[in-house]
Amino acid sequence: MIYKRSSELFAEAQKVIPGGVNSPVRAFKGVGGHPIFVKEAKGAYMYDEDGNKLIDYINSWGPLILGHAHKPVVDAVIEKAKKGTSFGTPTELETKIAELAVKMVPNIDQIRMVNSGTEACMSAVRLARGFTGKDKIIKFAGCYHGHSDSFLIQAGSGAMTFGTPNSPGVTQGTAKDTLLAQYNDLENVKELVEANKDDLACIILEPVAGNMGCIPPAEGFLEGLKKLCDENGILLVFDEVMTGFRLAAGGVQERAGVNADIVCFGKVIGGGLPVGAFAARNEIMNYLAPVGPVYQAGTLSGNPLAMAAGYAMLSELNENRNIFESIDKKTEYLHEGMEKVLKDNNIEFTINRLGSMISVHFGNEPVINFDSSSNSASLGTFNKFFHGMLENGIYIAPSAFETWFISDALSYEDLDKTIEVVDKVAKTL
Repeated sequence: MIYKRSSELFAEAQKVIPGGVNSPVRAFKGVGGHPIFVKEAKGAYMYDEDGNKLIDYINSWGPLILGHAHKPVVDAVIEKAKKGTSFGTPTELETKIAELAVKMVPNIDQIRMVNSGTEACMSAVRLARGFTGKDKIIKFAGCYHGHSDSFLIQAGSGAMTFGTPNSPGVTQGTAKDTLLAQYNDLENVKELVEANKDDLACIILEPVAGNMGCIPPAEGFLEGLKKLCDENGILLVFDEVMTGFRLAAGGVQERAGVNADIVCFGKVIGGGLPVGAFAARNEIMNYLAPVGPVYQAGTLSGNPLAMAAGYAMLSELNENRNIFESIDKKTEYLHEGMEKVLKDNNIEFTINRLGSMISVHFGNEPVINFDSSSNSASLGTFNKFFHGMLENGIYIAPSAFETWFISDALSYEDLDKTIEVVDKVAKTL
């Protein structure tokens, strides 16, 4: 494929935007080469500035369950934009989408709209601290909750140590209140809780991880965390920014049958526009200003365009719940097809999948947490795989540590073509 225009645009962007991108993963640092610049997209396809057509397995990192430029969503945004883009006042639509979300998701009574997944997770932790009167949190290595200071922490020298900042600008004072645990290791979490239970406000995690590849929770892991939290007065926070309204109408809480105390949303709830939200039962949400003492605000929170897109998206998912079965089946079909051709080509690999999230790891060990994801990642192999897929019209995440997202806009012909390309590229690995 030719990427002349994309390369020119990247060179121009680097002069005025740090690294030439507004989010680091877009820069292709993990895979080498220059990023493609997308001009437009429709359904399952993106079209770049050089005119290349790409089958898309990123879908704006998850929200586009029904594909790009889905007509009901686009129409809703256009009609709302004609009446004004933002007022800084309450609107009826905010209540309507809140009522719909509360109806769809188990175990929540109220929801507060914000502007991003990062903001949702940051606000959820602040609320947990305010509600419990405690300061420390537990997060899991490899789980990404945005770029708020509390979350940019790496592991210390041992299981019982505090984390240390892994980004300049994050203070040691912030880091001391964040403890690191291993995903899918309940005993590790129990040790941390036992040593810090009087100071722990919450445990936050992606209930299905998507930022170290797709890693489903081990059997009993979520249930064990819930029991541990309930026994020790700790709030369990599910970051469902990726999984909410994607893995089921009610997210992982519905699919796994485990209730969190606070749930964070993003991506899908805005139909592709910038939005986030966090939700909980009345007892917790009533701690938020203006009712309670925990302050959180946002001028553009609940803005009409994001609410219009989100309401159109959630309404369709709520009314046509067979969509979840459809995308699950397409993901399973893709899984089985890739597994066969990779085996036929004698490639060492592991495929993880849950619902419409899937990832390919080039190693034969089970991938269950950050360490095993890192150990299994043959980056040279993945980078070659990525560029081989791209050269043949398939766009996957430009990182070995990101999940793929399946949209219902993908046809089985698209999936067959993808499997054929995987077979072709596997022969070069």
